[in-house]
This record gives sequence, structure tokens and C-alpha cells, in this order.
Amino acid sequence: MKRLLDLLIALMASLVLLPIIAIVALAIRISLGGPVFFRQERPGLNGTPFMMVKFRTMSNALGPDGAPLPDAERLTPFGRFLRSTSLDELPELWNVIVGDMSLVGPRPLLMSYLPLYSPEQARRHEVRPGITGWAQINGRNSLSWNDKFALDIWYVDNRSIVLDIKILFLTLRKVIARDGISADGEATMPPFEGAPDRKTAGSPDHTYPDR
Repeated sequence: MKRLLDLLIALMASLVLLPIIAIVALAIRISLGGPVFFRQERPGLNGTPFMMVKFRTMSNALGPDGAPLPDAERLTPFGRFLRSTSLDELPELWNVIVGDMSLVGPRPLLMSYLPLYSPEQARRHEVRPGITGWAQINGRNSLSWNDKFALDIWYVDNRSIVLDIKILFLTLRKVIARDGISADGEATMPPFEGAPDRKTAGSPDHTYPDR
């Protein structure tokens, strides 16, 4: 039932939002050049990798050492607008249609975070990742990682069609309010460095932090 709901809503939303998707794609092409889309491998159901697609929001600016500049410096004003309005998420409807993602579920984070989760935190991969989720309507990037993961696990244990519909409606309200877009001093979130018993030397790759 959940998969059928995902498919029907994602298909209808894609058709209704097609003009907006086309306008955003053209604006990115003009302001940032190519590519228009940002693709990155993320963990899906049971941690199985899939290629997530978003609208690109960052420039390719490099520092003197040839490495990409920090996220906050590469995030363009237009890209910041796309994130604040969640328009950068629209291409993920394709991920929902093909079955990599759900409309509602824990957000797919970086592959490099997988070995850093505690066994309890890793349970977030017992369901398909979502475009939005319980954590996103309860603080989004203003939450600590521990609080965000706790909300993800709560969703895994309490998921239902009724809860999904509630989350979708509350997400619309959050998007309109542009609430919880980023953590203090960060473009979105600081990197996850691991559960207390799983911390390793150094920090994981922080390319394009996610909500």
C-alpha cells in the first residue's frame, strides 16, 4: 500500500510540477552552467547503494590547493533559495518512481557514514529513505545528529500510511515557513563523526551535506 501511494503521488506531482522543474533546471543552467543535476551514491533500503539525484545548488569553485572550497562558500544565493524552498529536492521524485526512495522515510545520508552508526542508528535503513521524514518536520537541520537519528528510529517503529500522510501535510507547512534549513554556522549540517562507540580518526567526506 505504501509503495502504491508513493508511486501515485510521485507521478501526479511530477506532472503538476513539470513546469517548475523545467524553469528551475533552466535557471541553474544559466546561473551555474552544467551539470544541472547533482548525483551522488547514497544508502537505500538495507544500506544498498543507489544514485540519488537533486538539483545542483553549489558552484565548482576550487581553492588554491585545487580542492573544492567549503560548502558554505560554494553554495550560491540561488542555490540557497532552492534549498530554503526545498525545490532542490524535486528531482528525487524520480528516485521515488523507480523505487529507490519513498516519499516519507529517513533521509539518505552519505555512504561514508555507514560504518559510523551504532547498531540502533543503523536501523534507519530498515525502510526506504524518504524525501521527507519524521525528523524533517521536527527540527530538520536544527536538530543534533543524535536527536535526528532517534526520530528516524521512532518512525521505523511506528510507520503507517496515516503517519505518512500526516508527515506530508506537515512538510508542506515546514516548506512554506522555511524552518530548520541549517544548523548554526553550517550550510546545512556539520559532518556526522560517529556514535560515541564508533568514532574513527578523521572526519568522513562532507561533500554536499544533506537534510
